[in-house]
Amino acid sequence: MTTTATKTQYEAVIGLETHCQLSTKTKIFSSSSTAFGADPNTNIDPVCMGLPGTLPVLNQKVLEYAVKAGLALNCQIAPYSKFDRKQYFYPDLPKNYQISQYDLPIAEHGWLEIELEEDGQPVRKRIGITRLHMEEDAGKLVHGGSDRLSGSTFSLVDYNRAGVPLIEIVSEPDLRSGAEAAEYARELRRIMRYLGVSDGNMQEGSLRCDVNISIRPVGSEKFGTKVEIKNMNSFNAIERAINYEIERQIEVLEAGDRLVQETRLWEEGSQRTISMRVKEGSSDYRYFPEPDLGPIEVSAEQLAAWKRELPELPAAKRHRYEEDLGLSSYDARVLTDDRAMAEYFEATLAAGAPAKQAANWLMGDISGYLNTEKKTLADLPLTPETLAEMIRLIESNTISTKIAKDILPELLTQGGSAKELVEKKGLIQISDPAAIEAAIAKVLEAHPAELEKYRSGKKNMLGFFVGQVMKQTGGRADPKLTNQLLVKQLDG
Repeated sequence: MTTTATKTQYEAVIGLETHCQLSTKTKIFSSSSTAFGADPNTNIDPVCMGLPGTLPVLNQKVLEYAVKAGLALNCQIAPYSKFDRKQYFYPDLPKNYQISQYDLPIAEHGWLEIELEEDGQPVRKRIGITRLHMEEDAGKLVHGGSDRLSGSTFSLVDYNRAGVPLIEIVSEPDLRSGAEAAEYARELRRIMRYLGVSDGNMQEGSLRCDVNISIRPVGSEKFGTKVEIKNMNSFNAIERAINYEIERQIEVLEAGDRLVQETRLWEEGSQRTISMRVKEGSSDYRYFPEPDLGPIEVSAEQLAAWKRELPELPAAKRHRYEEDLGLSSYDARVLTDDRAMAEYFEATLAAGAPAKQAANWLMGDISGYLNTEKKTLADLPLTPETLAEMIRLIESNTISTKIAKDILPELLTQGGSAKELVEKKGLIQISDPAAIEAAIAKVLEAHPAELEKYRSGKKNMLGFFVGQVMKQTGGRADPKLTNQLLVKQLDG
């Protein structure tokens, strides 16, 4: 690969085209189900199959979701837009054209904010959104059989996905690295999930990204030759494919060769991009206005109503958690990655828990349990109110953190009251100095050899004595007070 000196002569210019499947129950122009995983060719109807005499009718929920997505991406919502026919011929497109939007999309000129960490500090950057438009998905080809020379010997077509509603979101070429592009895609998915307009499940094809990438000399304003990498279906693959493609394009130019505008695929096994075809231009699609659908007009009143329904979005939450709650940028990013986590966290605060302690329990023990058991917060018997109650018991020195960790598994699986559980098990923390001193006296009397080692200079024996006192008191002694009283006794 290239040397470090060569790398510094070029910069990458990257933009993403993201197809996001909307979470409507039915398709964009017909009443067939959009449910994933059905038997092939069962979620179909005459409209999505393009049979003669059928007419499409726009699903109003699709328009609502598209407008809300546009608003969340700070776009200008078009008061007037239309659908167009995009012509291309492929076995998975029943009509031999796709109903999409071309020159008058539903939303344009927006942006979203990404946040990365550089040298331990958060760095925020706005990425422009060129446009957002609605369109229908195509079907799916399944290739089978095996031939040594030609590969697959036959192809099957599943039209269940034909007519599933999509929004395509096109970014400005504002990204400069694989890491930025991957974080842009993550933030886009966060926003769609917060809105509830898409599940963003990349494994099921609900979110698919095409990457446009070129390189140019640092300081140049002129764009290089654009290469498209199709159908990226993981954030890590986006980052790796871009990093590979930057290196490949630099090597081509450094060798004195010319880059060609083409479409490439990411080959996961070999970790490289491979050529797929020479890129088509928009003229190849022969767009013209869709004659079977009227124009779309969004009234000011309807727009205002949908805007009022938007939730607080991830970037706004991150800012608020850092500025108002004093959390680190890392904590804020983790807590806001998922809307359910953010809402659970905020419900815990509303029940009286301090922000940092609530964040620590959620990001630590509770998330660890959820990951191990493959559960979600919605599955937990432990409510935010009970978590706040447990944290307040720690804050008031009623129980220690160790006792809290001991009772947490039962709360996670059975719920209930933290206070009642502590009382039932007799786990209230001992904070009476006299009671702790009595326990210390018993421990020192039982371990004269260890006491001698400590007093002869082996101060690391303190941990041993703390452990013995905690054992003597059933783990109920106040750890901080125990340390203070032990040091006083040992050094006395």
